[in-house]
Amino acid sequence: MTSAQTGYFISFEGIDGAGKSTHVDAFRKLMQDRYPNKEVVMTREPGGTALGEQLRNLLLDAPMNLETEALLMFAARREHMAQVIEPALASGKIVISDRFTDASFAYQGGGRGLSLAKLNDLERWVQGRPDGSLLQPNLTILFDLPGEIAEARRSKVRAPDKFEKMDLDFFERVRQEYLRRAKEDSSRFHLVDATQTPEAIWDGLKLIQIAL
Repeated sequence: MTSAQTGYFISFEGIDGAGKSTHVDAFRKLMQDRYPNKEVVMTREPGGTALGEQLRNLLLDAPMNLETEALLMFAARREHMAQVIEPALASGKIVISDRFTDASFAYQGGGRGLSLAKLNDLERWVQGRPDGSLLQPNLTILFDLPGEIAEARRSKVRAPDKFEKMDLDFFERVRQEYLRRAKEDSSRFHLVDATQTPEAIWDGLKLIQIAL
């Protein structure tokens, strides 16, 4: 983070079927109600910009080489940061993104098996700040759910994308990489037990406090 940043950056993460999408818009409204003098910007990855949304369509449906997939994810992220995230944070807004870089480590790294060293290099290149730090969320809310439960939930998706069609072993690897990232950076992550009812999960989310 740069010293010029006056906003606050929150990301929602979790394997497909974990339930994060059920709560992310309600959480946006909660933040807006709680901080009425702050604009809340809602965005997503891949996507968030006109170019990013075009890349999203390719990334979620088109077959491609694994390294091509990772490079396109980070290309979309660089545009997202430049056009949406960094300007919003610099002007003091609260940014909530449905996925950010942890998803690349989880899906392309954990799930697909891309070298974490390559992902670390991309992360440093794309998110590196002049002071040597990385632009990362201030808070990452991780919905954690065993793969078999998430699989049952995903079976209700009418038109699954290429990731949602992956098998249980893939999603368990994704889950474990998310948990590794959370353990490595525990001060940034808030872990949600996504086996709870939606009502219980929401009660927990309402207790989250951010330092503005």
